[in-house]
Amino acid sequence: MMSRAPYRSDLSDARWALIEPVMSGWRAARRGLGISEPVHDLREIVNAILYVNRTGIAWEYLPHDFPPFKTVYDYYAKWEKDGTTEKIHDLLRGTARAAAGRASEPSAAILDAQSVKTSSNVAESDQGIDAGKKIKGRKRHIATDTLGLLLVVLITAASVHDTAGGRDLVDRLADRHAGVSKAWVDRGYRASVAQRGVDRGIDVQVVQKDPGLKGFHPTLRWPVERTFGWLMLHRRLVRDYETLPERSRTMIHWAMIDNMSRRITGETIQTWRDEPANSGAPPQI
Repeated sequence: MMSRAPYRSDLSDARWALIEPVMSGWRAARRGLGISEPVHDLREIVNAILYVNRTGIAWEYLPHDFPPFKTVYDYYAKWEKDGTTEKIHDLLRGTARAAAGRASEPSAAILDAQSVKTSSNVAESDQGIDAGKKIKGRKRHIATDTLGLLLVVLITAASVHDTAGGRDLVDRLADRHAGVSKAWVDRGYRASVAQRGVDRGIDVQVVQKDPGLKGFHPTLRWPVERTFGWLMLHRRLVRDYETLPERSRTMIHWAMIDNMSRRITGETIQTWRDEPANSGAPPQI
């Protein structure tokens, strides 16, 4: 255990316990390859990733009491490439659904898309202009369950229409979550998305908002809108800073890992290091 002062993004003991078996298994498998003894604590590597994810800083600006930023990024990329990050994400989603009294696999989904601006390190070929929202950048096409937990995420240029992304989203949803038989979309999705749903055994329905209603009124699509709100709490996601679209997808997974681990444990503050008695720090939300 490190002696540094805690950061508000650090994993608590209970949150670390949720993912520690996966991390320990990953390291044990690599030791079998005959590599040298590990130098860095995996919990600190995860804490550093969550720090970048929540604060939005560049990797090079990681505080010096974390492992070196190049080391942290190397783990981040390795866990993306070998599927470890997505494995942790899916494990926590199943646990969160069970805690809410749901089956581990959903039967319904909600589809939506969000356009965000990109940073200067994103290649021009990976960007596009969302003419409707007047945003140059990338688009996040996501499918969630009715709790707002992420099922599928697809990253494209912002110029890709919601309908085109929606068709691919339906395909990935059917491939990865065979139990999903119904999905809801908004009026921005054209008939071809519903037809793709028919082809893949998913009943895709358009949710209409009553034009006579004013102000906020929850609909069947409300959970996916809340999911985008959750993502925006993580400053690294307010703009797409990732050079590669795969890195963008992984950063979204880490934001949801942060969200779900807090949801499961019901914790808002760290418990793994002693807090100064007079810190007076407000709870994290």
